Amino acid sequence: MGASEEVIGTTSSYFKDCSRCITAMTPVRQFYVDNLRGDLAATLAAAKSATGAVYPPGSVIQLIPGEAMVKREKGFNVATRDWEFFELDVSKDGTQIRKRGFADVVNRFGGNCFACHIAARPEWDLVCESEHGCKPIPVTRAMIGALQRTDPRCNPAAPSPQDAEALRQLQILLKPKE
Repeated sequence: MGASEEVIGTTSSYFKDCSRCITAMTPVRQFYVDNLRGDLAATLAAAKSATGAVYPPGSVIQLIPGEAMVKREKGFNVATRDWEFFELDVSKDGTQIRKRGFADVVNRFGGNCFACHIAARPEWDLVCESEHGCKPIPVTRAMIGALQRTDPRCNPAAPSPQDAEALRQLQILLKPKE
């Protein structure tokens, strides 16, 4: 089995692991990181860099439970700088990969992952944050925090009144326009 097949298999089993709730990953500012190859220190160094960095292969980044990006080995996909994007279905029973790919994965907000991330300035390695050059996403920090704290894989308690309100506002935002 080559390195590419190894990462693909590891990625699939990583997301199907019921215990792999978003808050079990390592928090960095408002997102969470991990590394499929065990090189969490290098992933954290890239994530915490004040000037930008290239993430090491195996890096996993999640802002919300239903989406992730995974850094693949160098040369895997030049257009996406070796990032693979995932849309995930999460439940108390675990995670199903709904869609995975490169330039064609669309999130539940209707945005194309790659189209947003490609706007990040080169030093940020396609990782979007407020000062990285990407367009703002249509959700508030309160909504993001509520989604993270209510990840069903984490056996969450009932949402706080603030989280319940943020999730209610998110549902309004996601409601199809008539």
